[in-house]
Amino acid sequence: MFAAKAIDTSDKAAFYRDLATQLKALLDGERDSIANAANTAALIFQMVPDLNWAGFYFLQSDEEMVLGPFQGKPACVRIAVGKGVCGTAVELGTSMLIKDVHDFPGHIACDADSRSELVVLLEDDEGVFGVLDLDSPLPARFDKADQAGIETLAAIYAASSSFED
Repeated sequence: MFAAKAIDTSDKAAFYRDLATQLKALLDGERDSIANAANTAALIFQMVPDLNWAGFYFLQSDEEMVLGPFQGKPACVRIAVGKGVCGTAVELGTSMLIKDVHDFPGHIACDADSRSELVVLLEDDEGVFGVLDLDSPLPARFDKADQAGIETLAAIYAASSSFED
């Protein structure tokens, strides 16, 4: 059985390398996209300090995403592409690192305690299929090192999962 091992967080690059190794081990041999999303969200929530939410939104159409597996308080179920941080990330085709969500026009406040947000795209050979979203109650919690690390974790998740019906 997999068990997450404590990782020193003083060196973010090393932390995310070690977390990527743990995620690969956790997802090894499993192809179910929902099971893998659930375990990915749980591992991130457990291991990344100062989060109050970690989870997935998956594109259901060109216009809308729907909530996937997550850890944290109940969340908004549907987000329109182009709305909020998650929808804007999809619309622009890029990760979004928001130091203070109160300064982001159109921020969707699913949890009033969230102050900063990091959203990275989920992509496969056919393009963007969703986002991995992290929220923190701390302003400016995320930086470029977090973004690079979470982008790596999102890529591991996407490569490990099958999205065939």
